[in-house]
Amino acid sequence: MAGEAGHHFGVRAGGEANISTLEAAMLGLLALMIGFTFAMALTRFDERRAALLDEANSIGTAALRARLLPAPHDAESLKLLRNYVQIRLELTSHVPTAAETQVAIARSNKIQEALWSDVKLVMEKNNAVVPTGLYIQALNETFDNQEKRLTALRNRVPNIVILALYSISIVALGFSGYASGAAERRWRLPVYIMGLLIAAVVLLIQDLDRPDAGLISVSQQPMVDTANALATY
Repeated sequence: MAGEAGHHFGVRAGGEANISTLEAAMLGLLALMIGFTFAMALTRFDERRAALLDEANSIGTAALRARLLPAPHDAESLKLLRNYVQIRLELTSHVPTAAETQVAIARSNKIQEALWSDVKLVMEKNNAVVPTGLYIQALNETFDNQEKRLTALRNRVPNIVILALYSISIVALGFSGYASGAAERRWRLPVYIMGLLIAAVVLLIQDLDRPDAGLISVSQQPMVDTANALATY
C-alpha cells in the first residue's frame, strides 16, 4: 500500500532532482532502525534463555542438597521441588493467559514458603553448616532465579520502538514507490520484493520478542532435564 501510494504521487509530481537521495536516506535510516531493534530483541531472547538455564540449574542443585537433609525433610523437600518444576513445565505446554501466569506465580510462591518453613524446622533440630547451610544457599538462589526469569520474560522491546520501526518502514517503501513514479521506471517487482523482505525481518524481530508465542521460542530442555533428574531421586 505504501509503495502504491508513493508511486501514484510520484507519477503526478513528475521528475524530482533529489528524490533518489531522499529514498537512499530513508532506506539507510530503515536499515539502521532494523539493526537496532533486532539487537534489542536478540539480547532479550538470550537473557530469557540464560534465565531459564540458571533457574533449572539452581533447582537441580537444591534438589541434590535436599537429599542431605535428615528424614523426613529430605523426601518432603524433593516432593515440593518436583511440584515446583512441574508448574514451569505446565506453563510451557501452551500459551498461558495473564490469569494463568499469575496463578502459577502464586503456586510457586506458596511452594517457596513451604520449602522455607521446612528448612526452618531442620535448622531447629540440627543447624549443621555443611548439609543445611548449603541447602539454604541453593534455596535462596532458586528463589532469586524465579524473579530473574520473570523479569526476563517481562522485558520486551518497548512498544514505541516497534511503532517507530513500522512507521519508518512504511515511509521508506512510500519513498521507493515515489521515486519509481517520478523517474517513470518499472517498479512493482523491486518494491514488492523489498516490501516482503522488510515485512519478514520486522516479523522476525517481533517473533524474537514474544517469549510466550510465535515460531521462535526458548528451548525448555534444561527444565525438562531437571524434572527427569528429580524423578529419579
